[in-house]
Amino acid sequence: MNKRQSWNVILLFGILIFGFSAATVLAPKKEFSESENRALAQFPELSLETVFSGEFESDYETYLSDQFPGRDGWIGLKTDAERAMLRQDSKDIYFAEDGYLIEKHTGSFETDLAEENIRSLAAFFETYKEAYEGHLTAMVVPNAVDILRDKLPPYAAPYDQELYLNQIREALPDGVWFDTSSILREHKDEELYYRTDHHWQTKAAFYIWQAWAQEQGFSRPEEEDYTIETVTEAFEGTIQSKLGIDVQPDSIQIYEQKDDPFYTVDRGTGEESYSVYEREALNTKSKYDLYFGGNYALVKIATKADTGRRILLIKDSYAHCFAPFLISEFDQIDLVDIRYYNQNLSDLIASGDYTDLLFLYNASGFAEDVSMTRLLL
Repeated sequence: MNKRQSWNVILLFGILIFGFSAATVLAPKKEFSESENRALAQFPELSLETVFSGEFESDYETYLSDQFPGRDGWIGLKTDAERAMLRQDSKDIYFAEDGYLIEKHTGSFETDLAEENIRSLAAFFETYKEAYEGHLTAMVVPNAVDILRDKLPPYAAPYDQELYLNQIREALPDGVWFDTSSILREHKDEELYYRTDHHWQTKAAFYIWQAWAQEQGFSRPEEEDYTIETVTEAFEGTIQSKLGIDVQPDSIQIYEQKDDPFYTVDRGTGEESYSVYEREALNTKSKYDLYFGGNYALVKIATKADTGRRILLIKDSYAHCFAPFLISEFDQIDLVDIRYYNQNLSDLIASGDYTDLLFLYNASGFAEDVSMTRLLL
């Protein structure tokens, strides 16, 4: 390589390095990534304290990563390159059969937090087992990586979630645990989970509702009791966003009971609604926000069911497509998300005049939730 060629190489690298740095500094900063459905890091606080503690450097690295020019395109390019090299996974996500992108949840169930969350849940149920005997239920729903094992790539060896679920069951009082796993396994050849998102589908939630309703003494619901509507065929969920690749979108179905009673929905925003569905969300990337408009600390549904039963549903977003099934059987349905609820849960229970308590979470979400101790407040 002659001297001129050497300078050309140096100049090229200089343009790349300083060009991207300048673009990062000068480009308008984004506060939210619609594709990833999360807030993006902003320029961190600069002070002697943050610099010497290392906090500034760490936060600045995150800031550069989040605000890097063309970030979404680079993420997708990286994933496409990995697939071209016949990689079976990327970013802790399997490329599974039939177009499924399935999260591994590596390490989620073997942490101190995962064990502590079991103890918190067990203590909560011990507190209320006598007052709500026969009307106290724990549902922790396995993730796609557990139920859809047959679709995983050859030699995939994910953690057996059933081991963790059994630990939860054994820690809880008798008669509290509701086995969602066995019900979902009976239907594993059907589409129970989204291909591009971490949630279960409404059909899966219906099968759990069908079995639990019978256990609770309600009439067995059947699919013909509902109007099933496909509200979108263009859903690309959170897993697709992590990989940034083109995939076949999912569809979302909603089940509306044909003789549902009149009801109102209070999300604590000061405006009352007459539907659990926010159809405007279907025009956004976050189409799963169709249910209730997203996550709220406390949602209150008042119905004209006139059954004399009132339920508190302690939940994560897996419960969003399950909750509408309750409308026909409960006069009041309160959904509390302890990740956002900053008041004492015990006060809410004491003042709610509830006849039923239901806990519904997905398995990895439960194991990773840092707010589970709020159950005991």
